[in-house]
Amino acid sequence: MVKRVGLFILTNLLVFVTIVFFLNLFGVQPYLTQAGLDYRNLALFCLIWGMGGAFISLALSRVMAKAMLGVKVIRPGANDQFQGLYNMVEQIAKAAGLPRTPEVGVYDSPEVNAFATGPTKSRALVAFSTGILQAMNREQLEGVAAHEIAHIKNGDMVTMTLLQGVVNAFVMFLARVIGFVVSQSAKEESRRAIQLVTVVVLEILLSILGALVVHWFSRQREYRADRGSARTVGREKMISALKGLARYAELAQVGEAHASLSTLKIAGKTSGFARLWATHPSIEERIRALETYSA
Repeated sequence: MVKRVGLFILTNLLVFVTIVFFLNLFGVQPYLTQAGLDYRNLALFCLIWGMGGAFISLALSRVMAKAMLGVKVIRPGANDQFQGLYNMVEQIAKAAGLPRTPEVGVYDSPEVNAFATGPTKSRALVAFSTGILQAMNREQLEGVAAHEIAHIKNGDMVTMTLLQGVVNAFVMFLARVIGFVVSQSAKEESRRAIQLVTVVVLEILLSILGALVVHWFSRQREYRADRGSARTVGREKMISALKGLARYAELAQVGEAHASLSTLKIAGKTSGFARLWATHPSIEERIRALETYSA
């Protein structure tokens, strides 16, 4: 717990220092002047803050995932019980055309899940829970591994980061522009307070709307990764893997304490109205999509 808190503080400090550096590097001045809003400086301010945090998180994603879940990386050629898992991922990575085999790791958890993360195709990590290794047979694990490899090949981590960064920047920019316009109709002594309240409220509301867009895209990337797995190891293996996940649906959520990693994993929560907010389609929908897919 102390280690995770320390990592969280260190990451946010790094984000802050890096963003301040780039604000100074690009000569971004205060966007609120006596003459009103300086839209150029406001746009740069929002773009740097919006994109900066997202890309720093991406750059640190492997390190953070390993630290938060205690991922044990399997060394190539190591004589241990997980060497067969590494060899399987290596073969699938070659078949998928990745430039190099990603790091392969295992984390101790009863959840039936796996994930991929990393800033580039050459610096990626694929990790499996001990729960999924115990619950699935070889063919199902091949489907899961190929799904995660497809995420890496498709550049999903970078695309999600770009999308989140753009949404962040747009939310910040629009909230501040509207906040400034609204405040101008009030008395001068009240303008700063009205502007601040308006910005805070709009950032919350617009962030919710932005999350709908991000989560919709996240669901689409799951379909693409399923199809990528089907092309690499065969549709039946991916369908079998999904059916295996369906049987262990509750255990697929054990790791939800690490909510920041939920979008990376192969299975996620999906039910009722929450489907709009889900980062993953339901397993039933994914199986139906694969059954009608021809590679």
